Amino acid sequence: MNMRRVLQLSLLLCLLASVPSSLVAQDSGTGRDAWQRPEEVMDALGIQAGTAVADVGSGDGYFSFHLARRVGAEGRVYAVDIDQDALNKLRRRAEKENLAQIETIEGAKDDPRLPADSVDVVLVVNAYHEMRDYDAMLAGLYRALRPGGLLGIIEAEDEPGKPRQTYYSRHRMPEEVVREDAERAGFRFLRTEPGFTRPSPNKEFYFLIFEKNGH
Repeated sequence: MNMRRVLQLSLLLCLLASVPSSLVAQDSGTGRDAWQRPEEVMDALGIQAGTAVADVGSGDGYFSFHLARRVGAEGRVYAVDIDQDALNKLRRRAEKENLAQIETIEGAKDDPRLPADSVDVVLVVNAYHEMRDYDAMLAGLYRALRPGGLLGIIEAEDEPGKPRQTYYSRHRMPEEVVREDAERAGFRFLRTEPGFTRPSPNKEFYFLIFEKNGH
């Protein structure tokens, strides 16, 4: 490598080092917003100021923070995950941004540990395929929803007819399997909303909405 190339690389590294990490994070979030379209997801579920929502499988809170800004101070966002480290990160950011409407809950593999009749909407994004105790989890989500509440599941598509263990390893779940599971748990299928495509690595997601019976 010649001296001119070395100097160019050194200058580039210096410039990158001078960019605040918060701006890098914002750029990353903006890029994700472009394909995951959180505003459209929230619109489809009727989430507005004052809504109580559970973000189940929240991770470090990508959707939780979008939800918190939508529901405002009068609403509530329960961020549920079994990963305590992710929840700690989420909680620290919520405190830093003064989003008291976010409450973290360390769930169990067979129980979201949400209060009964506590939420208007449950959102599960790219996490249903991780739920091995899916019947118990769906029963917990059903209990947590108020009558007429909505369950939104966004998941990566796969071919039906394979052993369920195959879907776990591929981090995908066929739409018809999710529908069968949810309906067996007592949910009523309402509609399919437009899904989205993750650009890299490429992955197609569908978006299903169910209702807890009993208006």
